[in-house]
Amino acid sequence: MKSIVYFIGAGPGDPDLLTIKAYKILQQADVIFYADSLVPKQILKDVKSNAQLITTSNQTLEKIVPLMIEKAREGLIVVRLQSGDLSLYSAIDEQMRQLAEANISFELIPGISAYQAAAAKISSELTIPELVQTIILTRVSGSASPVPKKEELKSLAAHQASLCLYLAARHVRKAQQDLLEHYPADTPVAVCYRVGWKDEKILIVPLKLMAIATEENNLIRTTMYIISPALKKFSNNEFRSQLYHPEHSHLFRPTRGKLEV
Repeated sequence: MKSIVYFIGAGPGDPDLLTIKAYKILQQADVIFYADSLVPKQILKDVKSNAQLITTSNQTLEKIVPLMIEKAREGLIVVRLQSGDLSLYSAIDEQMRQLAEANISFELIPGISAYQAAAAKISSELTIPELVQTIILTRVSGSASPVPKKEELKSLAAHQASLCLYLAARHVRKAQQDLLEHYPADTPVAVCYRVGWKDEKILIVPLKLMAIATEENNLIRTTMYIISPALKKFSNNEFRSQLYHPEHSHLFRPTRGKLEV
């Protein structure tokens, strides 16, 4: 394996949800930078005994990236291990930019996002034919990372899609207020705390109780919300995908002489 920096999505917390590729690279890594506030130590249970583990929760990129570059230039296999999937709120763009400027090779290994793990935990498909066909992944606006005005929660809620809301627990009252402008008050909400961790907690409540459920359970951080009509458990069973419908023709299953490509 060549000297390189591997950005790995650790998933939401369950080590069994690591991809096989990610697991193999972690086993061979010489140096692992990991976000210890978001990545449980159990993810690292099978790394080499002499692997150097460097926590990053109390560091800035001004310290992290130069050290990554230094270790890579020493010919070591370097891993930057981050929670969830790298394509969502991972702050890796600026890290990759600095590595490229230093002529350091890097590769991204995707991970499972919290919304995917949470949907699986509650046995829900978030795209139901004729009910909801769009998934929105978003966050609330904060002082550190403001959301563009055109993407404010109130605007996105107008679609009444399956909306997966990250980084909102500290602003749950305002988030609930914005969502209620467009979603019915009885829309189911999955309140998902530390999905995949040993102390995981998932509550299903109506939207009107989203803030109360959060506050009563003291869920301040590492919490995401899935707001969706798709969470209404099998109450409207008339919705059916055409994919496996006996009357639907396609390339691999022509019906009654018809063929749809």
